[in-house]
Amino acid sequence: MKASTFFLGLVAGSVAAAVTVLYSAPQSGDELRKTFKNAATNMKDKFKDVKGCVDDLKDSISHLTQEAKEVIPVAIDGIKGSVEQWQQATEPNKQRMEKEIVAIQKALEELEQSLVAQQK
Repeated sequence: MKASTFFLGLVAGSVAAAVTVLYSAPQSGDELRKTFKNAATNMKDKFKDVKGCVDDLKDSISHLTQEAKEVIPVAIDGIKGSVEQWQQATEPNKQRMEKEIVAIQKALEELEQSLVAQQK
């Protein structure tokens, strides 16, 4: 929902409420005008508060965006460095395991050949 749509709805609702109060008011004209004036003043104060909150939110989002632009690349570089270190640390084990797998495959082939030779 866009903020302009929200505020338009808020204003339209306020106007409708004001008109309803005018037609169903049990007060005299002077009292009603004073009440309406107070309500309008309160509404203006509330709009100012909402505007201040929206401005604060915009500032917070802007600050968060700026921090994210600075922090995320550093974090990504750190993760890449950690992955590279892990790969380097595990490389000897990887090579050793590959050699062992080749040796196991050769042993299995020799075993198969010896079994075939024994069956003949």
